[in-house]
Amino acid sequence: MKIVIIGGGAAGFFAAIHASAPGIDVTIFEKSPKLLSKVKVSGGGRCNVTHRPMEISKLVKNYPRGEKFLKRVFPKFKSEDTINWFESRGVALKIEADGRMFPVSDSSQSIIDVLLKEAQKLNITIRKSCGVKSITPVESQYRLETDDGVFLVDKLIIATGGHPKLDNYSFLKGLKHSILDPIPSLFTFNTPKESLRELMGLSVVDGIVKIEGTKMTYRGPVLVTHWGVSGPAVLKLSAFGAQWLKDKNYVATALINWNGAYGEEEFSAQIKSYLLAHPNRKVESHSLFEIPARLWEHFCARSGVENAQLYGTLSKKQINKLVQNLFCYTLKVEGKTTFKEEFVTAGGIALNEVNPETLESNYHPNLYFAGEVLNIDGITGGFNFQAAWSTGFLAGTASLK
Repeated sequence: MKIVIIGGGAAGFFAAIHASAPGIDVTIFEKSPKLLSKVKVSGGGRCNVTHRPMEISKLVKNYPRGEKFLKRVFPKFKSEDTINWFESRGVALKIEADGRMFPVSDSSQSIIDVLLKEAQKLNITIRKSCGVKSITPVESQYRLETDDGVFLVDKLIIATGGHPKLDNYSFLKGLKHSILDPIPSLFTFNTPKESLRELMGLSVVDGIVKIEGTKMTYRGPVLVTHWGVSGPAVLKLSAFGAQWLKDKNYVATALINWNGAYGEEEFSAQIKSYLLAHPNRKVESHSLFEIPARLWEHFCARSGVENAQLYGTLSKKQINKLVQNLFCYTLKVEGKTTFKEEFVTAGGIALNEVNPETLESNYHPNLYFAGEVLNIDGITGGFNFQAAWSTGFLAGTASLK
């Protein structure tokens, strides 16, 4: 029996490995000359393999698209299974404070090496620089027209990842499946007209970012960049707000609380308490609420606090403005920046056309999907890779039945 996997990324390799068995001819077709390229660059080259294990009901909440579908996928291969799979093959993993998991080596090459080694051990054929141009169902098989010629295969697993343009899915035209328009997920907010950008490199560990006029909000680290704001809170918010933000052409107002441990009244009370205790201290020189000094100076300037002004001389109006900047800093968003190498897309194969128990097509027997080609995407933290391992495992094992 011949099984072909289209796509040499995380989901494709995991599907190929789990589709391997005695007497089965397994081949991976990868259109580029590189394998596992997204694994290589993810997590700044460290590869965020998965997230600290959690109950499936909590795990699925980290997927803006695919929550219900993954409720039926994850019981078959969850975070614990990912950890066991890699560690049993010599790749030790570690958990960071925020729950993300990386190889102890801090190198994505550790993950790439073990996947390549496993594929070699199982005699999986790998065809690089071999794009698939079209797929045609022919009786009980599939005819693939590729850069290396025509192939007839018994079972087919499509794991081509997400693509930024609908044209990239044109090779699927011969199938009955609906493809939802791909839109970017996980992107930073551009703020070209905001002076905050001059403070690039500054960050806070516990901010809250909201989109004005919506219920969308996310808490976590916030980073100021030369193009705007980034960090986990912004990236996660962009994932859940992907469609809304696209519909608004990425023009919106972001509201930032720079220390999520404090509410508006708490900010005000602490400033008043501090000025009573230290009336002769300069406001600009004594930052509160764990705000970086340069960011605090920026807030003071925006609040009308003079250069050498003392805490004891702050007016009610100045205090109110300072609180406003700390609690509800307004930022005009105009555009986005996506990570070109690590891009994540919403969109792809409609989930109601795929069986979540097997990842088999509802329209074409012996055709399976895995990874981000499906309309599944997670927030940052190892969730996209976990979906890739889980769907790859399930598609691969199901193809043997």
